[in-house]
Order: sequence, then structure tokens, then C-alpha cells
Amino acid sequence: MSQQHGFTYSTVTGYFLQDDNSTISKNFGLLQREYAADVLNPGDEKTQWQRFEREVNRLNDEAVDGAVYKVLYIGRHGQGVHNVAEKKYGTAEWDRYWAAQEGDSTSYWVDPHLTDTGVQQAETINAFWKHQLAVAGTPAPEKYYCSPLYRCLETANLTFTGLDLPADRPYKPVVKEFLREANGIHTCDRRSPKSAVRNAFLNFTFEPSMTEDDELWSATERESDQELDGRMKSLLDDVFELDESTFISLTTHSGAIRSLLRVLGHREFRLVTGGVIAVLVKVVRACDAFHDAKNP
Repeated sequence: MSQQHGFTYSTVTGYFLQDDNSTISKNFGLLQREYAADVLNPGDEKTQWQRFEREVNRLNDEAVDGAVYKVLYIGRHGQGVHNVAEKKYGTAEWDRYWAAQEGDSTSYWVDPHLTDTGVQQAETINAFWKHQLAVAGTPAPEKYYCSPLYRCLETANLTFTGLDLPADRPYKPVVKEFLREANGIHTCDRRSPKSAVRNAFLNFTFEPSMTEDDELWSATERESDQELDGRMKSLLDDVFELDESTFISLTTHSGAIRSLLRVLGHREFRLVTGGVIAVLVKVVRACDAFHDAKNP
């Protein structure tokens, strides 16, 4: 392993259905199983999720060489106007022509808003979270990060507003510029001015480094998978450098999620609009990983 800045990431398998290649689609999908931490607490009546939280705490307590374990709740935005347009024209024609346009005679899809269906999908995830918190005992996110694109900001608010959250885990979302979709050519991925989205979403904190106008999007070049993976790696490095939280929410896009999962060493897993996946991740600072490789 070569020495590098930031962190190295690996998915810890055996905890979620999504770890299995046969699983196609499932929100969270925590496996029913016993954990090493259960041995220390025989006969208790905690839910599977409460026992999982205790197991994650055990992993962190016993971790060596600077490793930490994080649980990421990664959600895709609800259906946007552009999703309907792509379905209308077909993916091939969308990619060939329509994605580079700002709209057609009936729709406008530059930084598009959610459709009515997209709103309903986000509201369904809100109801799902209410059940998970009240019945399943799922740990609430400690931090909430979101793409700066309008459809994600809408989805995050609809998903997490009104939940009975612990007092020490309030919904205080933070916009991360690098959490956005693949950049370039597709006008649906062109960001609105910072002032416009900040005025529309007053409960969000915006990074000071975020520029007023979108300086990342290009009308002539589309970000490659390799470039997108590098951006997602930088995003994760930035989050984990500054945030000690264990349970973290990310609201983002289909392409960004596929990239995040590649960076995390997770198998490919495609989310429908409004879908959510949970991932247990082992995080090791790169210099520590390098030290481990030199001194096994």
C-alpha cells in the first residue's frame, strides 16, 4: 500500500442484506444475527438495531492502529423533473441530446425540483424513519450532510423534519459541495446560485468555500468515473477529518452513491429514487494504514 494523505476505507460485511450480491433492493436491511457484544449482555431485550449500535461501539472501543468504525445512511433524492424527462425520451436519447438542454416545451430541469411523486417518496422515507426510531430502535444520525442541488435539499428536509430525534442529535443539515452529482453537460446537475438556495433553505448551513455561482459544472465536459471517485474520496476525507460522529446521514444522487460505494469498497448497489442504504465502514488514516503494511 502506498503512502497517501487522508484515509483508507473498507466496507465491513456481514451486517446488512446489501452486502450479499443476491440482494437487489432493500432499505437498510439489517441482518438478524448475534454479535460479539451480545456475549457481554446475555438475555437483554434490546432490538436488533440497538444491539447493532452496541456492537459498533464495541468495535470502536477495541479498534487498534487508529481505526474507527462509522455507519453511513446514504439516501438518494426523490424523483425529480429530470427523471421524468429521461423516462419520457429514453436514456439513450436523453444522453445524446436532451440532457444538455435546459428543458422542453413542458418542463424545465436545470437544478430541478422534486415532482409530486418525488415529494411522496421523501414523505414515505420520513414515515420509515419514524418507525425505525420508535419501533426498531435505529440510531438517529448524529450529523446530516446534503448535496447542494435543489432536489436533495428538498428530500433531506422532507425526510428528517418532524422526527422525534434525540435532543443531542437534532436535524441541523450541512451542505457539502462535493456531495453533488457527476458534473458537466447534463444541465440537471448545474447548481443554482448559492444565495438562491440559501434563501430557499434557511435551516441549512453552507460551506464558506462554496462559491456564489457554480464553478464546477462544465457545458462541454462530463466528469469521468475516476474523477468522480476522487471527488467522493476527498469528500469523505474532509468529513472524517473534522467529524467524530459514528452515525452519519448523506443525501445525494444515484451517480454519486455508486461512486461513494466504490470508494468504500462496497459492491455495486443501485438505489431507486427515494431509496436508502446503510453501510458499516472501517476508516483508517492513510499514514496508519501505510505503517500497518510496513509492520504487519
